[in-house]
Amino acid sequence: MSAPVFLAEADRLAAGGSVLLDGPEGRHAAAVRRLRTGERVDLTDGAGLVAECVVTAADKASLTLDVLSRREVPAPSPRLVVVQALPKGDRGELAVETMTEVGVDEIVPWSAARCVTQWKPERREKALGRWRSTAREAAKQARRAHFPAVADLASTADVEKRVAAASAALLLHEEAAEPLTALRPPADGEIVIVVGPEGGLTGEEVERLSAAGGRPTLLGPTVLRTSTAGVAAASVLLAATGRW
Repeated sequence: MSAPVFLAEADRLAAGGSVLLDGPEGRHAAAVRRLRTGERVDLTDGAGLVAECVVTAADKASLTLDVLSRREVPAPSPRLVVVQALPKGDRGELAVETMTEVGVDEIVPWSAARCVTQWKPERREKALGRWRSTAREAAKQARRAHFPAVADLASTADVEKRVAAASAALLLHEEAAEPLTALRPPADGEIVIVVGPEGGLTGEEVERLSAAGGRPTLLGPTVLRTSTAGVAAASVLLAATGRW
């Protein structure tokens, strides 16, 4: 069975043969997971550095760990980014969780024209914090060495810039003629997938993002929810690029 993964600062992982895991991560490991002396634990900084450890002491709020080995995990390529229009209710966190589990490298929340949910200024940071917390916890559960970034809330103009800079950019659209499975993705650089809201992309959004270099693409014969379309498309591309 794989060792549980906890987040730790890079400087702690790089120094010495012993690490103290305290704070929220240490309390969770000691009090919730109830890890004890002799058990294996992996620590990561979320940016590719992994330390394989064994517990040498445990109290109510922390663990002392001996580092058995350290390794640097290369960042995967090509980089996969999903621009996710804001879903209704808690489906945003569900989308973030599943995309993190499959291996998406960055998630960009997008305030698209037809989004039912809008992050008003007074609740934006709280909502963004929930997405980032969800990504962090899902990355640990999935035992990822590279945690996904969750970008700041994007406007359509921001998305245009991401699309224009990408090695390939795909607009998931139910009326597109080109199927996603026919795409030959680039071997490196950044692939951007744009997922519209419950009401779909507007004609103006399709026009603007296509002009920036986005390709309208058909995901499949059925219409998926916005909260599941991103993970489905990402799975196809992760297989096509050899990352799976």
